[in-house]
Amino acid sequence: MAEWYEEGKLCVFRKSRSIWLRCVSIEQPIFTTRAHVFQIDPSTKKNWVPASKQAVTVSYFYDSTRNSYRIISVDGAKVIINSTITPNMTFTKTSQKFGQWADSRANTVFGLGFSSEQQLTKFAEKFQDVKEAAKLARDRSQEKIETSSNHSQESGRETPSFTRASSINGTDDERASHGDSADAHLKSENDKLKIALAQSSSSVKKWETELQTLRESNARLTSALQESAASVEHWKKQFSECKEENDQLRNKIEELEEQCNEINKEKERNAQLNRRLQELESELQDKELELEDLRKQGEIIPQLMTECESVSQKLQAAEKKNRDLEEKVRTLRTDVEESKQRQNSLKTELNNFLDVLDGKIDELHDLRQGLSKLGIDN
Repeated sequence: MAEWYEEGKLCVFRKSRSIWLRCVSIEQPIFTTRAHVFQIDPSTKKNWVPASKQAVTVSYFYDSTRNSYRIISVDGAKVIINSTITPNMTFTKTSQKFGQWADSRANTVFGLGFSSEQQLTKFAEKFQDVKEAAKLARDRSQEKIETSSNHSQESGRETPSFTRASSINGTDDERASHGDSADAHLKSENDKLKIALAQSSSSVKKWETELQTLRESNARLTSALQESAASVEHWKKQFSECKEENDQLRNKIEELEEQCNEINKEKERNAQLNRRLQELESELQDKELELEDLRKQGEIIPQLMTECESVSQKLQAAEKKNRDLEEKVRTLRTDVEESKQRQNSLKTELNNFLDVLDGKIDELHDLRQGLSKLGIDN
């Protein structure tokens, strides 16, 4: 069910877990800039979680009815900063373009990232001014409360004195002793008492109104807290469901990755088989060409066989001739051997003859020399 509720001075409409900014009442912006908004991670209290996807408008607002200051930032339909500034807050520059402050009411730490150091400096100076103004407003409020309480106490203390005076003045002895002057004094005191009572009554009505306002605000905050708790439980449940679904999806992704790996392996095997198939097709084409050549050669086989028979016959005749020739060669070799033997014997005989001839020649030589000596002597 949709419902309106007031958050500070921002009228907010909640429906189906969505929040839209409807209106801003009497709060007026006193300073506006643009920055990237971050919040501290509630689980670790160390890491920053971006609250906006891009730079958004961040404004200081002043509530004249409550005399309070707030920092408000809206990203589309979502309120990402709603921080009431108190005197004990401190804005800290952590770098040249980043600053932060802690909000105990929101139980978080806000961080702002600026595009330049000048913007950060202006925002920090404005934070300090607003902090001092909030402190001054708190002091004035305490002074008013103390003054009002003192006034009420004084009025309460005056009441019994006036009562005692009236009771005293109401006796016969006092009327006789004081006379008309006492009556005039009593009348003036009664007038003062009526004024004090009227002021006290107006203060009581004012405080009752403030108390009723605080009660209504407390009731609204309690209702909002209960809704927030219900929303937290709902979101925790959804988070656990999403976590389970995420785990299932991770398991499914792992299974799909394994299937993808298997598919990639199958693709590789298919690629290898395709390459092998192409090689086999190429070999088949080569075999078909060889078969075609063999067929062509088979057509000339009868002619080749005829030629082979004629060649065989010629070969047989040649072999016969070869055998005859071999026989002749063996005969010739025998003849050659015999002739060699005869030649050797002839050589031997010739050598013997030459030796005999040499001996004869030597004898003739000796004979000639003897004859020549005989002739000289004669």
